[in-house]
This record gives sequence, structure tokens and C-alpha cells, in this order.
Amino acid sequence: MTLQKQTWNEYEAILRSLKDDILVTNTNGVILSVSEVTGSIYGVKTEQLIGKSVYDLEKEGLFTPLAVPVVLKNNEKTTFVQTTRNGKKLLVTGIPVFDANNEIFRIVSYSHDVTELLEMEKYLIQMKGEMERVKKEIEVMKKRNYLADEIIANSEEMKKVINTSLQVAEVDANVLLLGESGVGKSIIANFIHKKSLRKKGPFIEVNCGAIPESLFEAELFGYESGSFTGAHKKGKIGLVELAEGGILFLDEVGELSIANQVKLLKLIQEKHFYRVGGTKLKSVDFRLIAATNRNLEEMIQQKTFREDLFFRLNVVPILIPPLRERVEDIIPLIDKLLVHFSEKYNRQRIVHENVMKQLLSLEWKGNVRELNNLMERLVVTSSTPIITEEDLPAAYRTPSDLFSIEVNANVKPLNEMLGNLERSILLRAKKRCKTQIEMANFLGISQPTVVRKLKKYSLE
Repeated sequence: MTLQKQTWNEYEAILRSLKDDILVTNTNGVILSVSEVTGSIYGVKTEQLIGKSVYDLEKEGLFTPLAVPVVLKNNEKTTFVQTTRNGKKLLVTGIPVFDANNEIFRIVSYSHDVTELLEMEKYLIQMKGEMERVKKEIEVMKKRNYLADEIIANSEEMKKVINTSLQVAEVDANVLLLGESGVGKSIIANFIHKKSLRKKGPFIEVNCGAIPESLFEAELFGYESGSFTGAHKKGKIGLVELAEGGILFLDEVGELSIANQVKLLKLIQEKHFYRVGGTKLKSVDFRLIAATNRNLEEMIQQKTFREDLFFRLNVVPILIPPLRERVEDIIPLIDKLLVHFSEKYNRQRIVHENVMKQLLSLEWKGNVRELNNLMERLVVTSSTPIITEEDLPAAYRTPSDLFSIEVNANVKPLNEMLGNLERSILLRAKKRCKTQIEMANFLGISQPTVVRKLKKYSLE
């Protein structure tokens, strides 16, 4: 029954009353009936569809693909996505209608406009990708927020060290940490361990320069009972076995003798070893990080370090800059060390501005280790809350006339210079203390005096 028929038909009336797109064709694809809204779906008048071939309409670009050939081929209900000429996306379901001989004689299809749903799906996919990107960026930021608690890295040089350390932490490649004594090679090694997949495993540090050459093999690999004179009766497990599942950190690896270098090379290559005096081959799973303050390439030229071992260790070299090349890190390091040692010894201390200037100008041959030792010494030996130049050891002091030269050069009245000094002290005390009462106790003055002076220098 078609829309052109004038006599009333119950089934036709039902079909036309439906608010969904419904289309009925014969097996040749000729449209026999449609619901009232079908034409609006495809952007044409509904009555213009009756009698048309869906194949011709597809050629005209009205919609594609077609339900008829798919249903005839599958001989069953089929659902697919159809695209219309005006860009809509329709979820079309084609249903075969069988006659008395169980042969298909009609195909009924109905559709739902899913354009917005598909656009929403596309948007959600994009958003998911964006969220993944943001999530990764947040993770990177989280990883970089370690600086406040673990490593000071305000300088570009140290930021590069940290970024490289974060990258290598994700893989099991050998790492060689290079740098002068005291720059923090063991701290970086620990940092890599904490950020690696082996963070739940042990971190075994071996100072190669502190173990006598004759005992190195026994310490590294362990030994069986009775292996040598003085050996423990029950034998001893080696440092390599203790590093199972974790990281073996060989500090000062440049101090190893050629003989011990050979043994280390064999361990790295094979991850197998024998205990001293043992006959059972042992396997171990560990990651290797080595460190040295020596120039291994020069040692290779001098035949004091094996080139093949160097290549095994030097998979990812990380050069840690000396403190004198990362001046931006000195003040944050001083502040961090002051807090640490003030808490450790229960002595609140701040550094006078002149002392800070002097510390910034030093060469720091001992690097962070030297600064650490000096700050501990100053906190322990200073007699007042403010560490002044008088508290500095002689090797760290400026010439006695430096301050007077600075005064003459600036040509400032005494009151102004004293005011600047007082303001500087108040500012540092405010950063150090949480409350004004704490500031008052720290500076040895009353709380109202603290309030008045903060107001005076606009530091409220």
C-alpha cells in the first residue's frame, strides 16, 4: 500500500503515524511505503520517495550504503551506519520479511539519527586523548616536585641531570654517574632507584675505593665456609646477591684494580658468578649504576682502566656539574640545610646577608658535601640565632676591610644601613618562623615589637 492510495488502510495509517523513519521496499529495492518523517530525514518530500529505487537514490547521493543488498545477502536482520547527503549519520536496521514459502519478499528498514552521538563519541575520544596527555604531564610535574624534599635543582644544569635521570629510571640500562667528589652522585643514584620499576627492591651501595683489593671479590660475590684464613665459619652472602631485584651501585668504580675490573666485567656480561671457594654457579637479577670522580677515558689511555668495561658501564653517562657551576642552587641548599640542622640540633639559625654573599662567591672545591659540612658546623658553633661573618671559619671569611669598603662605596647614612640590615633580618625570620610569637622568641624580642617593626618595614 502506498501513500498515493486514497482509500483508508489500517496498516498504512499505523505506518504513517510513527515518528520514526521507516522504509519498506521490495527485493528489487523499489520503495513501497515510508513513514511520514522519512522525507525530512533525507532532506526531501516524503511522497517523492514512493516508487523510487534505492539504488538510484544512492547514485544521486541521497544516502549510502543500502539496506536491501545487505539484508538479501545475509538473509537476516542487519544493522549498520548510513550517511545521508546532508551529512547525517543514521543507525539503520534492515529486517527481511518472508512470504509463505519462506522467501524474502519485503525489506523493512528503520533508522535513528546518531549524528550527535557519533560526534559526541568522537569528542569523547579526543577528550580521552587529551586527558591522557594531561595525565602524563601531571605525572611529569609530580616527578619534578621531588625537588623540595630531595634534590635542589634551580639551575638549568641540574634540571638537565634530573630530567635525564627520570628518563633512564624507566628502563634497566646501565648508568655511569660522573662528577667531582661531593657533587651528589650517590644522591642521584638513590633518586634513580626511587623512580625506577625496581624501587621496591634493595639499593646496595658499594664503595669500591674503601674495600681492600684482596677482599673485593669476597665482599662482592661472597664466600663459602673455610674459603680462606679468617673467613666466617658459615660463609657470607655477597653484595651482588643482596642486590637481587634491585640496584647495585658501585661508587668510585675508577679505584678498582685491573684484576677486579675483569671480575666485574664478567659479572656484568653474564649476570652469573661463583662465591669464593664455591662450585655452584649463581644467577642474580640486578641493575647496575656506577659512579666515579676520575676521568676514565684518560685512565684507558694510561692502561689503568679497561676499555671494554668502560663501554659496559657508560651506556647512559650523566655528568653532575660542580656547585660553582650551579650558583642558583646555593641559596636553596643553604636554606634547606639550615632547616635540617636547626631541627636536628634544636637550634634555630638564619644566615646574615653578608655571610650569604660570601658563601655565594666561594669556589666550593668539595661541592655539596663541603657546603653540608660547613652549615652543620655553623649551626652547632654559632652562639646567636644569626650566623655572622665572625662565625665563619677563617678559610671562609672575607678580608676585614671588605665591609668598610662597601660602606664607603655606597655612601649611605648609618641609620639607613642599619635599617636595611634590620629589615633583612626580619624578612629572613619571617620566612623561617610560622607565627609572630615564634619570631619574637627567635629574635629575642617581644611580640609587640615584632608587630611594630614588621609594620615599619611594610612586611606585615
